[in-house]
Amino acid sequence: MARTGLIDHIGIGVPDLAAAKRYYDALMPILGLKPWFPTTPDGVFNYGPDGARGPQVFFYQATEAGGHSRHRPGLHHIAFMVESRAIVREAHAWAEAHGDEILDAPADFPQYGRHYATYWLDPHGFKLEVVSFAPEAP
Repeated sequence: MARTGLIDHIGIGVPDLAAAKRYYDALMPILGLKPWFPTTPDGVFNYGPDGARGPQVFFYQATEAGGHSRHRPGLHHIAFMVESRAIVREAHAWAEAHGDEILDAPADFPQYGRHYATYWLDPHGFKLEVVSFAPEAP
């Protein structure tokens, strides 16, 4: 039997679940992701690709104090793959408009192959990447 392991979901603890929900409710439609389940009574929420198939990201209330750092062991960043370079630029403009710390404006990153991406930090310090492997549209 062939074995193909794929990531089903990732869970992220945040210090302010309500603020994270407001932030990601605004960002995820740009990336083509939507909530799959109703928010739970304790505030847990998630997003995934349309059609209820594919990896999801869940957000949970952190129960211990302390800020996130991508430089310590643990989560380094989350990359969202989108269909076009135009969506990468749209996500970048959205992050700029929200005052997020931009790490890299949209650009080609040939060291990663055919990789056009932008990087920024969300309000909780998580590094986000939006990447497209598509060529520039004519």
